[in-house]
This record gives sequence, structure tokens and C-alpha cells, in this order.
Amino acid sequence: MSRYTIAPMTPHRTGAEIHGVDFSCPVDAALKHEINADFARYHVLVFRDQKLSAAQFAAAGENVFGPLLSQHHKDVRATGHPEVFEIRNTEVAPGEYRINGGSWHTDHSNHPCPPRATLLHTVTLPSYGGDTQFVNMHLAYDALTADMKRRIDGLKAIHAWESRYTPRKMRKLSDDSAMALPPPGVHPLVRVHPENGRKFLYLNPVRIDGIVGMEDGPAMTLVNELIAHATQQKFEYRHKWKMGDMLIWDDRSVMHQANGDYDMKEVRYLYRIMIEDDPKHWMAEGEKTWTAVAA
Repeated sequence: MSRYTIAPMTPHRTGAEIHGVDFSCPVDAALKHEINADFARYHVLVFRDQKLSAAQFAAAGENVFGPLLSQHHKDVRATGHPEVFEIRNTEVAPGEYRINGGSWHTDHSNHPCPPRATLLHTVTLPSYGGDTQFVNMHLAYDALTADMKRRIDGLKAIHAWESRYTPRKMRKLSDDSAMALPPPGVHPLVRVHPENGRKFLYLNPVRIDGIVGMEDGPAMTLVNELIAHATQQKFEYRHKWKMGDMLIWDDRSVMHQANGDYDMKEVRYLYRIMIEDDPKHWMAEGEKTWTAVAA
């Protein structure tokens, strides 16, 4: 019998809402196992009614989901923990604002071993808007034609810090952050999820800079076709934030984007942490190139 209540948020079981877990208290092994099993099943989980400091948030993420991944920007840290990143709308020029994550992507895919998951926890929310959208990349793969599945089988994409074809400019890295940046990662367009065994598309419009062995024109035409397919509304869960939400998503099996459809004079402020993936799910191809292990 479950020790919490869980409710799917979509008919296709992308996203689930959980009540009855308090992450300010220790989580035992049995509860941790149950939560992670539901995470593999639903890809996005929202835990309601949390009220955590930066240190408590980091501890909960690490204790339940795994070691924390050091994030790209080393200069935007919340007080209380060095690996808690601050997500907030920022005025960069009079009347001009930067929206973190304002187009479809998956986090840190340029790493040789990208993150397992990302978590957000509310600090301040605007009075309306600011939803986060997710698309299920298992469903997107399953809906491809047999011809397209054959066409992309074995293809590997180059993931740079900032693609030449990105739909949005990345925030400039500090000197320390730039020095810590890994070389571009090379990852298959189709991966197998290590926990649920299902195939999924692995895409990132802001980082994919080409496909190994293809000319740039045909490569990016293919990538854009796959992205247009994957971001159809029928694959989507749209999260409407409430104060007290702690949300985790699988950076492998979903893409996400934030919405800037709120009054920029109001503050949308969330804590963010990332969870390392297990390196055994990836294998080295030479010194700097990594690819998924076929399960």
C-alpha cells in the first residue's frame, strides 16, 4: 500500500501529482524506492505543499534521487547551498527581460554524461502565467513512422554549449563557468531508458549543432522535423505552478520549456538542482565522445 496519494495529470501518464510526502523530514529506503519507481513511470512528478530552504531542497534531491550535478553557471547560486541555482526573470535592459528556459530543450545535454533529472522548488510566483511545458519523448518516438525509425537508428547528434542554430541566445558564462565547460557531447538521437526499458528521442534545439557524418543542411532539416514532431500538444503535460510545489522531471525522456507570459514586474523565482545520471548508462567512445549503452 502506497504511503502517499498519486494522481496522473494527463491521459497518457506524463506527469503525476503527489500528496503526503514531506521532504523536510528524512525519507527511508522503502519510500525512496516507491518514489523512484513512480518517477520512471510518469517522467514528471510534482510534490505539493513543500516549504524548503535551499539546503533542505538540495538534501532532499540528493537523498531521494541521487548525487547533485554541478551546473553550468557558477555565479548564480542561492544562499545556503553551492549547487542550488536561482531561476528568476531578470531585467537585462530597460523593459527587456531574460526568461530562463524559454524554448524547448533538455538540460545540460552538452555534458559527456548528461543529468538524470532536474528539480525546481517555488520561492516566489507571479499572480498568473509562468507555466512549464513538458513533452514525452517516449510517446514522440513511438509515434514515428517505421521509415523514420529506420532512418535515425544509429545516428548521433553533436551537443554544444550553444548551437549555431539555437532559437535563443544563452546567458554569457562567467570566466570560472567557461573554464569548467566540457567539450561538446555526442549522443544518439534514439536512446533506451535505463529504468523503464523504453526507447525515446533525445533532442535539444538549443544545443544540437549537427549530426555525425551528415552535411549541416540535411542534418538540421532532420533535427527540426523531429523537434516539430516531438513538440505536438498531444505529447504534452503543462504544469501550472502553485506555491509549495517541488517538481522533478526526467531530462532523458522529456523536453521542457518555461513560459514568459506573465507581468515581468512580478517575480518568478524558483530554486533549481540537477541530479547526476549513472555513468554506467553511458560508455566512452574515445577520449571526449560519449554515447548511450543500448539496453
